[in-house]
Amino acid sequence: MSTAASKITAAANAAQTILSVNNIEVIYDHVILVLKGVSLTVPRGGIVALLGANGAGKTTTLKAISNLLRAERGEVTKGTIEFEGERVDKMTPNDLVRRGCIQVMEGRHCFGHLTIEENLLTGAFTRRDGNAAIRRDLELVYTYFPRLKQRRSSMAGYTSGGEQQMCAIGRALMSRPKMILLDEPSMGLAPQIVEEIFEIVKSLNDQEGVSFLLAEQNTNMALKYANYGYILETGRVVMDGPAQSLRENEDVKEFYLGIAEGNRKSFREVKSYKRRKRWLA
Repeated sequence: MSTAASKITAAANAAQTILSVNNIEVIYDHVILVLKGVSLTVPRGGIVALLGANGAGKTTTLKAISNLLRAERGEVTKGTIEFEGERVDKMTPNDLVRRGCIQVMEGRHCFGHLTIEENLLTGAFTRRDGNAAIRRDLELVYTYFPRLKQRRSSMAGYTSGGEQQMCAIGRALMSRPKMILLDEPSMGLAPQIVEEIFEIVKSLNDQEGVSFLLAEQNTNMALKYANYGYILETGRVVMDGPAQSLRENEDVKEFYLGIAEGNRKSFREVKSYKRRKRWLA
């Protein structure tokens, strides 16, 4: 292939891929190796699930992408991270938000002493397109999250867990993102609220074109809404594939969905690992 053709192919691939993580390693405190050669891609307009048990490295992967590791004495020591074809692993978190990539942190982080609406407006801090545009986007957020409109004057700290999670996602939307890194959105929420939040994520993806990288322990729910998935264990990607293929994979059924040979197992039985995982054999 000629040099010109190679450049055209590379440009086409970059246009189709919004995020590319290439063989990264992450070390904390200069000695603790947490991620070991993690690679993944997120297509433009896609929903990609990053799956695994607690401690597998999901949150660290998201923080590596959003450049939040330094606050925790962590750093990317190998590999590269590209957003829209541009290397971003040396940028500040603020620069990355301005380029359209923002993380919604685990734990429903809201400013408890501010109202819901004040929380949402903090998400527009980096914007420079005027109050009218910000107000239009605020009404758009209320369209997707009608509960927030009802509670717009309530102190965020006194709202429910589900409402706080909606507020955190809505605040991210106020920055006009091209991509959202969503960390454990189902944690601590009732199943009905989890379903509602995932339906909103799907609507934002379909109607607004927002891409999502979704770190989630609720494998069943994540694979229901995602297009593609990666499974992390002890800082490594051990399996990846289309969401439907992962849902049908026998190992995934047993070790992450709690189902083996058509029979649902208890959590204790699944985690006893009576047979070694084929991908680690």
